[in-house]
Amino acid sequence: MKIQEINLGEINYPYQLSQIYSPPKKLYVLGNIEILREKSIAIVGCREASNYGKNIAMDLAYNLGRKNIITVSGLARGIDTFCHMGSIKAKAKTIAVVAHGLDMIYPKENRNLAIKILELGGAIVSEYNIGERPLKRNFVARNRIISGLSKSLVVIEAKKKSGSLITANFSLNEGRDVYAVPGNINNVNSKGTNELIKNGANLLTSYLDLTY
Repeated sequence: MKIQEINLGEINYPYQLSQIYSPPKKLYVLGNIEILREKSIAIVGCREASNYGKNIAMDLAYNLGRKNIITVSGLARGIDTFCHMGSIKAKAKTIAVVAHGLDMIYPKENRNLAIKILELGGAIVSEYNIGERPLKRNFVARNRIISGLSKSLVVIEAKKKSGSLITANFSLNEGRDVYAVPGNINNVNSKGTNELIKNGANLLTSYLDLTY
């Protein structure tokens, strides 16, 4: 599949992403380039997700998919993976934003998941050229794209210091709606999400709580 390129300022560059503080000067895209300009909701969370978090991510993305709402996540292990899987279960479109060049898939075990995303009319997006490896600093930068493409962000399980909270801060700074799923107060994976709710994030217990 051919890698497509979109430059900032071009008519097909996603409008919502163009409005953030530091939009990527160029996007590289595999798959359906048109969906980047459609209404979408981002779902993120920790890699070491519990079954509770995985089930919520799967069910939320599935129900959004049944309403033809596009989901955006990062193709990482844990919550991201189950978000994409939920959309696929609904035979819906989902966008994976990755932190490396599109000549590879990371993590490797998600290669078949990436193929299914493309088969169902979704897209895999990066700001990095071919050959760029998944360096740690790239994931932080990647998070602003996940947030920037989306009208709203849902955080499902996040530790007190996590990339998901960085993504939430990007969304808050850009005036986007942020939702958090409450969790067990004794679970380390719930420290970040419960803190978000205490600080004013919308509490989410069902896909019906979301506004699109």
